[in-house]
Amino acid sequence: MEQPDLLQGTLDMLILKVLSRESTHGFGICQRIQQWSDDVLSVGEGSLYPALYRLQDQGWIESEWGQSENNRRAKFYKLTKAGRKQLDVENTDWEKMCLAIRRVMKSA
Repeated sequence: MEQPDLLQGTLDMLILKVLSRESTHGFGICQRIQQWSDDVLSVGEGSLYPALYRLQDQGWIESEWGQSENNRRAKFYKLTKAGRKQLDVENTDWEKMCLAIRRVMKSA
């Protein structure tokens, strides 16, 4: 089954959501998104890491080195206080967008 493309800006929101539940490394973020979407959404490294750097530059997440579950050195990401506020903004904007799209699709 072909996986849908994420809308622009949606990946940032999904990453913030994952990190609102737990601090984890990049691979863990990808796993959670895929798992929580029932395998509909898949995030590649080429999209994930630029998004993580962008979110870190915004001050919405921070990172530190640690040990992964398989004893490998990995960078772990966690949400900042500013990131929690941004997630609230993104969630509100997402709900507005979904409602608007739903209205258009019902009228068409």
